[in-house]
Formats: sequence, structure tokens, C-alpha cells
Amino acid sequence: MSTPVATRLLTAAARLLSEEGPAALTTRRLAREVGTSTMAVYTHFGSLPDLVRAVIHEGFQRVAERLRALPATDDPVADLFEECRVTVEYARAEPHHFAVMFSGSPLAGLQMSEDDLRIGSYALRIARDTVERCIAAGRFRPAEPWLVTRHLWCQTHGLIQLERAGYFGPTLVPPGTPYLETYLRDFAVGAGDTLEAATASMARPHPRRATPE
Repeated sequence: MSTPVATRLLTAAARLLSEEGPAALTTRRLAREVGTSTMAVYTHFGSLPDLVRAVIHEGFQRVAERLRALPATDDPVADLFEECRVTVEYARAEPHHFAVMFSGSPLAGLQMSEDDLRIGSYALRIARDTVERCIAAGRFRPAEPWLVTRHLWCQTHGLIQLERAGYFGPTLVPPGTPYLETYLRDFAVGAGDTLEAATASMARPHPRRATPE
């Protein structure tokens, strides 16, 4: 799957699905977009549904790699904030992949299996472990970690979708408004943190951003 042609097919498929919808995804259109033969789709992926599955799996793999690379600190709330920032950054950098990953409907004949959903939940498990650290440290009130994590995912992904739709554009939100930081801080307070502690965690420089590129 790592050949240049396969990579170009994945990128083209993600873009077509995101911008034009499932009807645009045909082997003929993909071949034209990539500059290859229609047979390349079957050679590298087997079928169009399997190509869409590969797009989704690759997207989650990219997110998971970014999340796994985050160093844990002695401030689990700051770590959780950083995980959300990484997710939002990925959505901004890879909008086509992200749109396909969370389409929520069948694409090009693909019906998500339980295994597909488990792969998609991997990033959620990473956040869940950090939420559990927040609870163990006494920053969040005792609660079922999965429930808290899904609440956070709903808020983060809702923000991403609204941002993608333009509802945080300069005509609606003053430029420079730290809306992501505000929502994350308020989430932590709602989960049991104090405003002072959550604000301090939000302002704390994270090792990821302190490391030169």
C-alpha cells in the first residue's frame, strides 16, 4: 500500500469523497486524477470499497501516530488539552481524510465493520487513558472514563465540523479569539477541575511545542 501510485490513489479518493461525494468515486475518475490505469485500483486495493476502507484506516493511523508521539507530563489535564489540539491540527491539515474518516454514512459501497470501528476507536482509547490519569490525579471528579472521553470527543469533533463549515470565520468570530482553548478549559471545569487549575494547564507550555522542528 506504500507505493507512490497507491499513495496518490488514497489522496485522490479522499479528496473526491470529501469534495464531491460518493458518486464521484469511480475507477475511471480515479485513474484520470492519478494518471494511471483503472486496473491500478484493483491491483493495489482489490475494490473501491476496500480503497475507501484504506483511506479511513490510514487517516486513523496518522492521527494515532501523532497522539502516541506526545510525551506524558506530570499534568494530565495539559496532556489532554494537547491531544485535542493535535486532533484539531490534523483535521485542519488533512481535511479530506478527516471528512471521510467521520462521514457517518456508507461510502462507495463500504459498510463499516466492527473491526473498522475498533480501529477508529484507537485514538479514543489514547484519550481515555489520559482522562483516567486526570481522574486519578484528582483533577476530574470520579466518573466512568469512557463516558467522559466520549463527551470530550463530541465537543472536539463538533468544533471541528463547525470550523470546517465556516462558523468560526472572521465575519462571525473576531480574529484571534481562542475558542478552542476556551472550550477545552470549560470542558475540564465541567469534568471537575477548578477554573484556576484548568487555566494554568492551558497556559503551560507542552514539550511537543517546545521541541524544535
